[in-house]
Amino acid sequence: MVKKFFLLFLFVFIQFSSFYVFSQQRFPRPEFESGYEQPDTTTPEPRSLQLEYFDVAVLFAVLSLATYFALRSRSRKGILWLSVFTLLYFGFFREGCICAIGSVQNVSLSLTSAEYSISWTVLAFFTLPLLFTLFFGRVFCAGACPLGVIQDLVVIRPIKVPVGVQKALGIFPYFYLGLAVLYAATGTDFIICRYDPFVGIFRMGAEFHLIALGISFLLMGMFVGRPYCRFICPYGVLLSWFSKFSKYHISITPSKCIQCKLCSDSCPFDAIEAPSKGEERNLGTSSNRKFLIYVAIIPVLIFAGGYLLSESHALMAKVHPKVYLADLLIEHPELRDNTENLDIQTFMASGQSMQSLAKEADMIRGKFHRGGWWLGGFLGLVIGIFLLNQQIFRKKEDFHPHKGDCFSCGRCMEYCPVTK
Repeated sequence: MVKKFFLLFLFVFIQFSSFYVFSQQRFPRPEFESGYEQPDTTTPEPRSLQLEYFDVAVLFAVLSLATYFALRSRSRKGILWLSVFTLLYFGFFREGCICAIGSVQNVSLSLTSAEYSISWTVLAFFTLPLLFTLFFGRVFCAGACPLGVIQDLVVIRPIKVPVGVQKALGIFPYFYLGLAVLYAATGTDFIICRYDPFVGIFRMGAEFHLIALGISFLLMGMFVGRPYCRFICPYGVLLSWFSKFSKYHISITPSKCIQCKLCSDSCPFDAIEAPSKGEERNLGTSSNRKFLIYVAIIPVLIFAGGYLLSESHALMAKVHPKVYLADLLIEHPELRDNTENLDIQTFMASGQSMQSLAKEADMIRGKFHRGGWWLGGFLGLVIGIFLLNQQIFRKKEDFHPHKGDCFSCGRCMEYCPVTK
């Protein structure tokens, strides 16, 4: 009943939005007396409101179907065909935008800047996958994310990544997430979108290094399952957190596990946890002491990380266009007469003084100094919890998908010989 009401409400909302304006450039092109012409951009033009709402409706439908195929019908084939549709629609047709992964930056900027207002559709793309993940596991990764799908479809001969390497590389997404939030919150850049390895493939055109990066990830993905999702994706950090608390999650077998290991061999993402076979870890005085030491050093890691990155605020702030421009014009005053540099030309024509530019740059550095404490403390906490987890023993009697790492792709269900 609730689902029917929601779909009815969404349909009425989409129809109501059809009275608004159609797709057009929302901001006027700047006019330059020098004859400057705005170049064509590879970023797709904004869509009309009703089409943006339609995208949200499609996302909701895809998430619902992915949940049904993963938990109800237990159909790997259904997930596969759904993911093909996602790749064609959200990937090549919508050209990778709106993107739930990049929406992290929009949310961060909207929370820290009163001048920036996030749209309803971007907020929906940010929250819907998290809500579904909280209840049903990472079904967004299974069939609704074009970045994950394009990697999933090229897996041919996956190899097992050593556990130590996998855990070490697994820390990088946390760093990427924190850095993306910091740069977005300070109004510097949306680095997730700028360095998206697959957007050039979706839009059939981008700078050479982005095309090469995307092809490299796909070639790597033939042997290492979903390398971007597992070792880089910042949104995957949030999905992993939410998935660990999911009440309903994909299961390998509908009945009793016979421990044939076929599920573990079939998973290209090393997301299946093997049974502990009753092996108890020695929880003597030495282990307890080590556990207490790790607990004690977590605050030290938080403070050390915050201090180191806050002291690096000047270096991180150089990426901001205004800080870079201020440093450039202060260190090289002869460039103020440069008529070839568009940024310098625009600043000199604005009538703003060097003092005000320098003051604004100092304010931005201050934001990076405060943000450095938060980012460093966050990374210190992540490293501390990672070390602490190595001392925690969890008894497992059967093969189970790891709730945080499992992408709910359904391969393990397909290979499981137990059908009832």
